[in-house]
Amino acid sequence: MLDSRKSLRKARRLVIKVGTNTLFENDGLSRNRLKVLSRQIAALKKEGREVLVVSSGAIGAGFKKLGLAERPKSLKMKQACAAVGQVYLMAAWEKALGAEGALTAQILISALDLADRHRFLNAKNTLLALLEHGVIPVINENDTVAIDTLKVGDNDTMGALVTGLVEGDLFINLTDIDGLYNADPRQNPEAELIESVDRITPSILALAGGGGALGTGGMYTKVRAAKRLADLGTASVIANGGQRDVLLKVVGGEEVGTFFIPPSKRLASKKSWLAFASRPKGQVTVDGGCATAIGKKGKSLLPGGITALEGTFAAGDAVTIVDEGGRNLAVGLSNYTSSEIEKIMGRSSRYIETALGYSHSDEVIHRDNMVLSEGLL
Repeated sequence: MLDSRKSLRKARRLVIKVGTNTLFENDGLSRNRLKVLSRQIAALKKEGREVLVVSSGAIGAGFKKLGLAERPKSLKMKQACAAVGQVYLMAAWEKALGAEGALTAQILISALDLADRHRFLNAKNTLLALLEHGVIPVINENDTVAIDTLKVGDNDTMGALVTGLVEGDLFINLTDIDGLYNADPRQNPEAELIESVDRITPSILALAGGGGALGTGGMYTKVRAAKRLADLGTASVIANGGQRDVLLKVVGGEEVGTFFIPPSKRLASKKSWLAFASRPKGQVTVDGGCATAIGKKGKSLLPGGITALEGTFAAGDAVTIVDEGGRNLAVGLSNYTSSEIEKIMGRSSRYIETALGYSHSDEVIHRDNMVLSEGLL
């Protein structure tokens, strides 16, 4: 459990997210920054650590290569810039890491790859196979084909999702400021760096905000990503990517950036996917007794507690569970299709075989395949 600065020395599988504002200097991709970061990544790898890189900058590089005056706003131009910039960005990483003797691989991931359990596991297996062969995956969202309604949206979130995907020990989120402050350091010279956070509360989230001209994320998305990982029991650090030997200092346990201390409780791999990567296909509403049984007693969802159903979904799909006031209680994998649930909802489990002619399970959603919403954990 990486619950102290010194314990970060034990981290073996690292996910490093490099922000656009870290990679760019004077509105252009900085070869020197890439060289410096690649040297550190190679040094970590020589220590026996596995390293994955989530790299921003494709759209930023693309619109500069296309000669545009500013970051595009339309989806088609963002995708065009990503298509041009991704080639340029990956070539730059391959050259910089290659100079350090490291072999790289380009991985483009979409939200749908993470939302579908089978594609999720396939992506995980591919990444793990690359790590086994000493390859450093360089990961980005597949912006060239993703649409806004089906996007992860920012690489802070992508970095957190990838860390959960590969069950990483530590997520290092590199940006262009030293970490999370108690006020905006760009506006308030008295602002102080928060060196560690043991619990990410609404007041901590309220301290974050803003974003650079080239990037899509601000401090809020970085703290939100840290919260996702804390909920998984995973450590993370937000630090300045321009600081000398920043990666080596973080992993060496030095007081660099803001360290988000994870709780001792860690979700299992399937439950972490359910909580943070799955996209529910439907929703079931449950009565008060069932809501209490799920939220307070750790029970499975039985058909008798279901009062309403929304959406069309198959057995095995993720489904949201809400109470009759609309409060989100949990998300879980359904043992039955939506049409099957319509026939058995509000009835005892003993009625399932009579209604359907068969019975997959007494539970509509088993507790082992369910994750409670944040407020109930």
